Amino acid sequence: MATSAKKTKSAKTAKSTVIQAPKGMHDILPEDAWYWEKVEQAVRDTASFYGFDRIQTPILENADLFIRSVGESTDIVEKEMYVLKTRGGDHLALRPEMTAPVMRAYIERGLSRVSQPLKVYYFGPAFRHENPQAGRYREFYQMGFETIGGESDPIYDAEVIVAGSRFLESLKLKNLAIQVNSIGCKVCRPNYRKKLQDFYRKEMAAMKKNKVVCKDCERRLETNPLRLLDCKSDLCVSLKAQAPSILDNLCFACRQHLKGVLEYLDEVALPYSLNPYLVRGLDYYSRTVFEIFSDQSDLALMGGGRYDYLGEILSGKPIPAVGVAAGIERIIDVVKTNNLLPLRKTTDKVFVIHVGDLAKKKAFALIEQFRKENIRVSAALGKDSLQAQLKAADKEAAPLSVIIGQKEVYEESVIIRDMKTGSQETVPLKKINDTLKEKLRKQ
Repeated sequence: MATSAKKTKSAKTAKSTVIQAPKGMHDILPEDAWYWEKVEQAVRDTASFYGFDRIQTPILENADLFIRSVGESTDIVEKEMYVLKTRGGDHLALRPEMTAPVMRAYIERGLSRVSQPLKVYYFGPAFRHENPQAGRYREFYQMGFETIGGESDPIYDAEVIVAGSRFLESLKLKNLAIQVNSIGCKVCRPNYRKKLQDFYRKEMAAMKKNKVVCKDCERRLETNPLRLLDCKSDLCVSLKAQAPSILDNLCFACRQHLKGVLEYLDEVALPYSLNPYLVRGLDYYSRTVFEIFSDQSDLALMGGGRYDYLGEILSGKPIPAVGVAAGIERIIDVVKTNNLLPLRKTTDKVFVIHVGDLAKKKAFALIEQFRKENIRVSAALGKDSLQAQLKAADKEAAPLSVIIGQKEVYEESVIIRDMKTGSQETVPLKKINDTLKEKLRKQ
């Protein structure tokens, strides 16, 4: 009997528990949708101006795509990737980033046969199982501009940097700071990697004696030494400042490529600074890497670089490519915190009010009539009280309300109320469209 009572109590507790969104994943609420719409529109406008066409790839991809392209030794593959095995035995992953899927589509769909280079942009969700924090989620939206194919011309590196900067500027982000570096190529990077490893081995040996060492960097030392420069721990940040600079170890071709990128940025008077310790966390990058900051945020808002080796990893032959990407949530956080975008304007909205059941039906039809005439309209059809509906109209800051009651239904008229002055006039139903448009124009 006691056991049965415990089961019943447990069942009630389980039913009463509120189901929440998974950790690190979030809802886009109506109050925030305005910002999302503005940011996505800014992406589309910038893409249109610079000639980037939209591409959309699946949220689920073969896990091998990321293991091969991003790199087995990266945190993304080792710790953060969401993987699953289907009933048919496929090994799939929720995409942790968007560049590799775009390159996969370029190769698989034969996009090298169209005019080169191919310039595309994307906007959509990606997933990484990492510790949620400000501006970083497990489900997050990314946008990006990618230029694939053609020649490995530094002008394309400069173009994506400029396009990314103009996108941020269109959202009223000011005083952008662009940091640029080159991480070399297959010719010069191995020599630099060895110098870096030698430096860190010596320093870490001394640190071990004092029993202070970054465990992640101890592992990266052998598997991915460039990532040592990307560590954010205080211990490693101070150490990085003493490390060898890759700019002193570039081959002639990489020096010329970097010089070309910077000269193009100078041509459009886009300010930048060289950061010899800037790297990107993924294996497929080569030569140019960059990040874009704003003085309204301590975190990088955009980042990218050249990835000529990604195509070679996936298809066996080099494919010139360069791109820039950004996390949308981080940008929206900055935009909202600093009030950079105006709130949605409602000055051209008409609020429809009904009094009585017969009028409610007529109001329902009237709303559709206004829609066909492109008159923006709102209503509180679930409310029956005139005062409650007028209060709702005030809350939405509607300049005009259209009131219809039983008398107006029979007379085929409506009352137009100026919500600022309270003045009202009765208008024949057949003249309502033209009258409203004229009054809205005068607001």
